[in-house]
Amino acid sequence: MQIGEPSKTAFAVAWARADHQSDEPRIFTDPLAARIVGPVSTRSSQFERALDPDLVRRRRMFIAGRSRFADDVTAAAVAAGTTQVVLLGAGLDTSAYRNPHTDVHFFEVDHPATQEWKRRQLAETGITIAQTVHFAPVDFERSTLAAGLAEAGFDRTRSAVFVMLGVVVYLSAQSVTDTLSYIAGQGGTAEVVFDYAEPPTHRWQDSERAKRVAAAGEPFQTFRTAEQFRDELTALGFTKIEDHPAVELLGSYTGQRDPGGPGVHMIQGGHLMHAATA
Repeated sequence: MQIGEPSKTAFAVAWARADHQSDEPRIFTDPLAARIVGPVSTRSSQFERALDPDLVRRRRMFIAGRSRFADDVTAAAVAAGTTQVVLLGAGLDTSAYRNPHTDVHFFEVDHPATQEWKRRQLAETGITIAQTVHFAPVDFERSTLAAGLAEAGFDRTRSAVFVMLGVVVYLSAQSVTDTLSYIAGQGGTAEVVFDYAEPPTHRWQDSERAKRVAAAGEPFQTFRTAEQFRDELTALGFTKIEDHPAVELLGSYTGQRDPGGPGVHMIQGGHLMHAATA
């Protein structure tokens, strides 16, 4: 991202979640999505301009699917007694503002510039920031996640769910490892949900979208296979690991087992992973 500016990809992801609310089929419901990004007439994503509309739709469906998956994992953890949720690279995510539980605390971690912009958006759109929402401004590549969360009041000794959506691919390999190691050291039960991309084929790596995010100062950096992530998570102490290829997960939500068609390469290499330490 550009120094001193909020993340452009965070904007694009938020627009996709908002636009999905009018999609058919709708697999993820977020009544605050459109409010936080503003009216359609004000939206202009440099990453989607002049691209195949079907490709854009499939990417939007993937973003919706990973949000639903994260919501489902979080809901199950809360039902089991977890009261801390950490959103890493929170962007304009609205999970914390859709939280119906007065005892569940959300900790939003993001780059300071993006977080400052989000807080202005919340204020301007009248979305209430509950006392259970805590902001932790952290630059993943230059700051310490542990220090940022500690300052925000995060309890390192109690169970927590960590959500990283649209984050792993933008981090360096070492930052990914350091983040997962930190999560594994959480007291109680640590759960993590994240999406990632397999090592790309030349078609995906050279795609117009990859070029555009690089030009915006947010290049793709880390790609791994499911086996590589399983090995790393196991070595860090995670004992329950489940991997969901994006095509299969979306198929389970939509009933369309074989999405096929133009643009399918944009989700074929995508995965959702859920791991827990107990």
